Formats: sequence, structure tokens, C-alpha cells
Amino acid sequence: MQKRRLPGRRPLLLALGAGVTAAALTASMTSAFAATVFSDDFTDGNTSGWSKSGGTWTVDGSGVLNQSNAGSELARQFAGQTSWTDYSVQARVRPASFGSSSALVGLAARSASSTKMYRLALLGSGRAELQAVNGSSVTAIGSAALGVGTGTWYTLRIETSGSTIRGFVNGTQIASGSNSLAGAGRIGLVTAYASGGFDDVTVDSSGGGTPTTPPPTTTPPPTTTPPPTTTPPPAGWPTPTSSQKVDATITVSGSFDGGLKRYYGIGDGGQSESQDPMFELAAGATLRNVIIGAPAGDGVHCEGNCTLINVWWEDVGEDAATFRGGTTYTVDGGGARSASDKVFQHNGSGTVHIKNFRAENVGKLYRACGNCSTSYQRHVVLDNVTVRNTDAIAGINTNWGDTARFSRITIVGDPDRETSICVKYKGVPKGSEPTEIGEGADGVNCLYSSSDITYQ
Repeated sequence: MQKRRLPGRRPLLLALGAGVTAAALTASMTSAFAATVFSDDFTDGNTSGWSKSGGTWTVDGSGVLNQSNAGSELARQFAGQTSWTDYSVQARVRPASFGSSSALVGLAARSASSTKMYRLALLGSGRAELQAVNGSSVTAIGSAALGVGTGTWYTLRIETSGSTIRGFVNGTQIASGSNSLAGAGRIGLVTAYASGGFDDVTVDSSGGGTPTTPPPTTTPPPTTTPPPTTTPPPAGWPTPTSSQKVDATITVSGSFDGGLKRYYGIGDGGQSESQDPMFELAAGATLRNVIIGAPAGDGVHCEGNCTLINVWWEDVGEDAATFRGGTTYTVDGGGARSASDKVFQHNGSGTVHIKNFRAENVGKLYRACGNCSTSYQRHVVLDNVTVRNTDAIAGINTNWGDTARFSRITIVGDPDRETSICVKYKGVPKGSEPTEIGEGADGVNCLYSSSDITYQ
């Protein structure tokens, strides 16, 4: 995407180690991070591809992402993949206000969770500090007194290579150290009891788990149909055992069994991409026996491989679930209704398995992201699925090698057969809109036969 010309910046004069010049240090470090695999200058006016947690975030008319709630204890925007390991992330950051000397505006790398990350923080005290953050425990890797002020742009960069973490402000290293808190994770923009602006975010990688463009080829699902499951899609929606209003995202690691309780209360029930999720699942987590009521924000976020068992969405709102990191995701049982756009959004790599599931009054049951910041080859396998009043069952990007495989699909109440089984798109870079280029079985990307589809 086209970048704006950056305004001039006054370089910071900081002392480096004996015998090392700033130019030599910069050259030695940037050579390892040559491939730009993510960039966002917010000129598209939105935060598509980012996941918000706390704060009040808006993109202004000049294409700057602002967090304006200076009273927020911890406001964050995350992007990228939890599998990213060795990389450099850079952004321009402009503090707008600090509530105290310990308040901060900064940049994060290797965000293994919403509270575990490396953070380069501009503090209200005027210092810049490179930190290892694990919940309420914050370890300073190094810092420098810079006289940080509000209303000034600073270019922050964090470089991660194995256990070595380095922080740079305006091109000059202010801290370096060895730390093993997080070996992989997403990038982040953060504030704490402060407000500020963010712009021109880029991620470079030397191959630490981040794909380049064009997207890499992944192993598609097997060509043989898996053995049928015996559990049919449920005939109706379950009755909640109780209801619980949720005011903040519920993070899940391991297994969470809701006992068919209804959870509701996040977001406004609309289509805004900036809403918090109801549940955020860490890599390997399982969510089961949950009814998600309205409003439900952005539903469920899977930050790595995840399993959703008997999860129900009474009113989807934005998306029911977004698969962000990892390579294998499973939806087994449950159902979703009232999704004007899509039910399952696949942003990460790998394969989504959807089985024993029903959907009613939805746009698409599954959509492989066609304009995310990072492009992947994605796959979906749908088996034993029933849909009613659904525009399309799956949408994929054939130019990236996506595949969709269908078996035992039942379409109810569609005598004219207007429901599209598999819609093909041409995937595009972030900031553009993918174009529809066809639909229907082709034996290459859309894999099914007439016997796999039943109309009732």
C-alpha cells in the first residue's frame, strides 16, 4: 500500500557501548530482518486485521490510530500470529497524555497473550523502557532518559532473535538483554493510563515463523472423505441453564466448560470490526457447552489451535469465531444464527474442520480472509452440516490455493437451490476488496459432488 511521507524528526542523542557506532549497530541488526511481512498505515480508515482489548480506539481523518481513553488501565490492539518468533516490529508512536509518571504509550512484540509480552514503553516520567511483561509483573530489560513529551512522534522498534531482545527509539538502541519470557507471539500497540496515536506499523522477519508473499503452500486435507460421524446436527437450540453478563473478554487456556450457561454483554451487537471478543482462546484451548447471547462483540477469538464443542451463538452480530493463529481448528456440534455477514472467519493458516453443526439466517458459514495483512493458503472441511436461509456455505480464495471440501451437507427450505455451496474469490492485499470470480465444484478448490448435498 502507498505510504505517506513521514514528518521530519529530531534524532535522539544517546550513549552507546564503547567502540560501537549507531550506524554500525543499525546495519548489523537490520540485515537480519529483510522481508516485510506486515504493514499498516491506517489510511483505509479502519483497524481490520487488528484485535482490540480495552480502550477507545478510532482512526482519524489523517490515517492515525488513536487510543483516547486516558483512564483505561490497559488498552491494546494486537495483530499478526501467535506463531511469529524472530522478527522486528516498528511503529511511529505519539503520546497525547500521561496520567502519571508510570503511565505509558508503547509497542509490543511476542505477545503470547493479552498480558504476556515484550513492551517498549514511553513513560510519563520521560524515560523509554524495554520491558518483559507477565501480567502484573514487569521486568525492565533496560531503559534510557529521553525527556519524552506529549505531542511528539517517536519511532519505536523492537527486535527479537532467540532470547535476545533489543529496543530502539528513533533508530538508536536504548536497551538490549537476554530474556526467555516469550518465544513467540503477536505484535501490539499499547497504552496504560495514557492516550496516544499510532501509525506506520511494519513487521520484518528473517524467517521466524512468518510467511512471506506469495502465501506458502500448506498441506491440504486428504482427498478421501473422513469416516462419517454418528452425531447428527442438532434439531433446535438448547435452553440456557442460566445467564451471565460479561463486561470484559474471558480468556481461556486449557479447557472451559460453560455448562450451557448463556454469556452476553460485550459490544453493541453491530458489525463493527473493533469490538472485543467474548472469549479469547489461547493456543490448544477448548471451549465447550457455551451459549453466546447478544450482544456478543466479536464472538470467539482462537489465537492458536483450538476446539469448539457444542458452542451456540443465538445472535452472531459481527463474527461467531475468528481463527487467527495455529494450523488446526475444530468446530464440533452447536450452531449459529442471525449473522448478516459470516459465521466463521479464517484469518490464520491451516485447516478449519466444521462438523455436526447447523446455521440459520446467515450470510456465509465460512470465509477464508481475502484481504488480511498476511496472506495464507487456507482450507476448510465441512461434514454433517445443516443450513437454512444461508446465502453461501463457504467462500475461499482460489488464487492462493484455498480448498473447501464438503460432505453430508443438508440445505433446508431452498426449493430453488439459491444457496451457494462454494464461492470463489480472488484474494487481494489489505486495503482492497476481493472480487468474486465464480462458484461451484471444480475438483481442485471446491470439492464436492451432487451426492454430498441434500435439499429438504
